[in-house]
Amino acid sequence: MGAGFRVSVADYAACRHDLHAVRHRVFVQEQNVPAELETDALDPLSVHVLATDGAGQPIGTGRLVPDGRIGRMAVLADWRNRGVGEALLLALIDQARSRGLHAVHLHAQLPARAFYARQGFLPESEVFEEAGIAHVGMRRLLGGAATIDRIEEAVAITTAIIHRARRRLFIHSRRLDPGVLDAPEAQEALRRFATARHDKQAFVLVHDAAHVQQEGSPVLALTQRLPSVFRIREVRDPVDRAIASACQLNDAGDYYFRLSGHRFEGEAGLESPARSRPLDDGLQRVWERSRNCTELRALGF
Repeated sequence: MGAGFRVSVADYAACRHDLHAVRHRVFVQEQNVPAELETDALDPLSVHVLATDGAGQPIGTGRLVPDGRIGRMAVLADWRNRGVGEALLLALIDQARSRGLHAVHLHAQLPARAFYARQGFLPESEVFEEAGIAHVGMRRLLGGAATIDRIEEAVAITTAIIHRARRRLFIHSRRLDPGVLDAPEAQEALRRFATARHDKQAFVLVHDAAHVQQEGSPVLALTQRLPSVFRIREVRDPVDRAIASACQLNDAGDYYFRLSGHRFEGEAGLESPARSRPLDDGLQRVWERSRNCTELRALGF
């Protein structure tokens, strides 16, 4: 249940009219997708979710086909940016998990890449055209660790970890990861995290405060504007400074760990407390031994 709307699993035979009414308005009328492509033989075989407003009128829909592909995600224009799409996506992920699927995948329209990245979907293809619209393939594992090999994947998982943080976010980055933490998607996620509630806290550990100050990362601008949310320290203990790894994690059990902090390659997992908790404990100990970077807060941008 969301603010003014409800999402539920929909029986295709009983709800067919409502499902296709939403899809037709979004895909055919708005995006000029040929009407014959809006419906296919997979519809009766798929799990469908339907969002309805307070009066019970359909406002959004999506489906999960048997092989784990999520698709036909559509939300009426008046209801976009109000949490409906995210609620539909999470409902479909729950349905996939309950059916024992190990992963879900989808074809994301390019403007929607950040939306899917926020929920842990990583890009797995080059851009391609489908129904005359540019798409990219994305995938989310529903258990175990994902291998991060490319900067596009690093940006996506970073965005997810920030977005999915409830109240607490931890970033251990030697020099604030240029190309990742300053990517537009990650920056937007950080802004949302910092302004959504008053009880959130982000802990940022760096190894070279002077370099960070010289580079002027956008993360520092957020630190200055929202000092009650962002705390930044520099690693000082010689043993801690010898640590080569880097890590991001949150209080939802999500993590992204890199053995070499100078590279993007690493592993990541969502809802993996057994793996994220030991990383969290280690970062807490390093944090306590590190110094406050008061000079970074004094910068002007």
